[in-house]
Amino acid sequence: MKTTSLEKLVEKNYGKHGSAKRDALEQELKMELLREEIKRLRKENKLTQEELGRLIGVQRAHISKLENNATNITIGTLLKVLNALNAEISFRIEPREQVA
Repeated sequence: MKTTSLEKLVEKNYGKHGSAKRDALEQELKMELLREEIKRLRKENKLTQEELGRLIGVQRAHISKLENNATNITIGTLLKVLNALNAEISFRIEPREQVA
């Protein structure tokens, strides 16, 4: 039985690191992880979507969209949400390796 690594499967279907299709996939995966973490923190803080929305000045529907992949998260909204959830985010910015 021949085995294939996940990396090879992803590369076959989405291209190498740095390709537009691969970058789009990786960005979407990161956004999904962020959405899931927001939802987890909201529940951990025993807040409903409506209560979190009230804390940051948006309607419940906006929180629902943030948690369910229907909208992008602006940095301003992200910071408001994390502040309301008593959480922080840290960024690490590094230059990418150039793809030949």
